[in-house]
Amino acid sequence: MSNDPKKGDRIAKVLARAGVASRREAEKIIEARRVRVNGKLIDSPALNVLPSDRIEVDGQPLAEPEPTRIWLYHKPTGLVTTAKDERGRATIFDDLPDEMPRVMTVGRLDLNSEGLLLLTNDGEIKRKLELPSTGWLRKYRVRVKGTPDDAALEPLRQGITIDGEAFQPMTVTLDKQQGANAWLTVSLREGKNREIRRAFDAIEMQVNRLIRVSYGPFRLGDLKKGQVEEIKQRVVRDQLGLTPEDDGHAKPKRKRPLRRRTR
Repeated sequence: MSNDPKKGDRIAKVLARAGVASRREAEKIIEARRVRVNGKLIDSPALNVLPSDRIEVDGQPLAEPEPTRIWLYHKPTGLVTTAKDERGRATIFDDLPDEMPRVMTVGRLDLNSEGLLLLTNDGEIKRKLELPSTGWLRKYRVRVKGTPDDAALEPLRQGITIDGEAFQPMTVTLDKQQGANAWLTVSLREGKNREIRRAFDAIEMQVNRLIRVSYGPFRLGDLKKGQVEEIKQRVVRDQLGLTPEDDGHAKPKRKRPLRRRTR
């Protein structure tokens, strides 16, 4: 252990990098007194650790960090994006293939939304990709009830405030009118809770379908609902700015999409 902030890494960051949990969840695990460093129980994440330190979580030695891996997952509607749901609803983790390792979601899609969801085994990468400062654009196909025009959509393009919460300007393009509904393309760089639905509600338009089609450089493409596809390690390194030393020269085995488990 080290009291020098210039030496070592924060314990929560080390736990996240090892795939235990996201950094925020790792801090909760520490505060719950489930972590020992060199045999000493700790309850504060304000601690730096060195590679030589012995770390245990729930009495088990911390595994060596695995290479950073990212998967594309086509989330269907009707699943919640949490590991467990207090209301007993099915989660995306019930839907993933049995051979998948332990993964975390990068951001969320709500129950009634579908499309691209990134999965990773690296809590630090999860945190990095969720930050608006990363600058990655999220693009959605959105179907709304009604006949919107540019004047109606302009508040979203300028940036809208809802119940005191400011939303950044969105890029909104009207693609086509289809009977009583209209299809639009919406792009944004932050991921607040139900942001698109709440923004359209504020301009009195109801979203009745929402599909995320891309997250930064990663695209849904023709991935079928419920399928998972791992991104090539070279692409992960290039897009995240990792060196081969960062990811351990990992060589993922597969490139065919994984299909959802049968329930």
